[in-house]
Amino acid sequence: MCMRFLCFPQRVVKVLELAGGVMEELASPSGPKKEFVNSHCREFMQSMKDIQVTLREEIKSACEYRPFEKCDYNARIANEICFQKLEYVLTQLDDLKQTADRYISFD
Repeated sequence: MCMRFLCFPQRVVKVLELAGGVMEELASPSGPKKEFVNSHCREFMQSMKDIQVTLREEIKSACEYRPFEKCDYNARIANEICFQKLEYVLTQLDDLKQTADRYISFD
């Protein structure tokens, strides 16, 4: 496993914190500060792109690595299930990126 993937949970938490900060700002009684929302949205999108790149690299690495060629069926199935889960996460991240891109394009 790649070292940059080990800090992955912290990166996801940071993205969620950014999204939460924007939501709080948008709900502010005095109205949202455009600069704050714009900077957080930019940071959010960059973080999402970084996460997406990391996931793609990890999936590519997992596909190229074939540790189960001489092992039993259960290990191969477990690897395939993990791969499918990662593909699903990538699909969700792509959808999230498209939604965020649409949000940014409305500014």
